Amino acid sequence: MSDKQIIRTEAAPAPFQGAPYNQAIASGGFVFISGQLGLRPGDTVLPEGITAQTTNVLANLTAILEAAGSSPANLVKTTVFLKNLDDFAAMNELYKGFAGDTPPARSTIQVAKLPSDALIEIEAIARIA
Repeated sequence: MSDKQIIRTEAAPAPFQGAPYNQAIASGGFVFISGQLGLRPGDTVLPEGITAQTTNVLANLTAILEAAGSSPANLVKTTVFLKNLDDFAAMNELYKGFAGDTPPARSTIQVAKLPSDALIEIEAIARIA
């Protein structure tokens, strides 16, 4: 019997262009969240700038965490994909407030391109409270 539960919320965008993945999967007491872009539900165009996109990414992650019965306080690992590492300081300033007093382990990687020409994408793993 599978311990794999699909997590889905209308408070975060559906999978990118109907691609074959889920917003998140809960399994073994953890939630594994697919990479989130800076789109909000119903949006078709990303806002300009790393600050606006990061704000939306963090809102999407929070919504999915809550749908799974978790919260940012339960994050254990995130991976941040940036189109340009020059955006690191601006992203990190917003991320600090999201990650709280005991931030998770994190990797930050500059990538050549992200879907919709996004500036940022973040994936995450958290304990389910």
